[in-house]
Amino acid sequence: MTDTLISLLSILIGIIGANLIGYIFKKYSLGIIGNTIAGVFGSIFFIKMFGRLGFDPMSIMKTGTVNTLLFGINILVSFIGGVIGSVAAKWLKNKLNQ
Repeated sequence: MTDTLISLLSILIGIIGANLIGYIFKKYSLGIIGNTIAGVFGSIFFIKMFGRLGFDPMSIMKTGTVNTLLFGINILVSFIGGVIGSVAAKWLKNKLNQ
């Protein structure tokens, strides 16, 4: 697994998290495209922000093999980033419509 593949998987997990929150809680739904965009930006933002703690893709592959603990943390942070990105986008949309 390469750094690029880990980054792409992180973004995909963020998209899944954003669309899942939109599907489960209809009040946070921005549609498929809106939740997908929010998931991409949310997961990238959270990985860039919290990845400095040691679970960015380069740290995961530092030894040449996948560090599964760091990879799991990366996936969890990406999922949470996608969810929070979708909720924040819906909140911002509601504030701008008032």
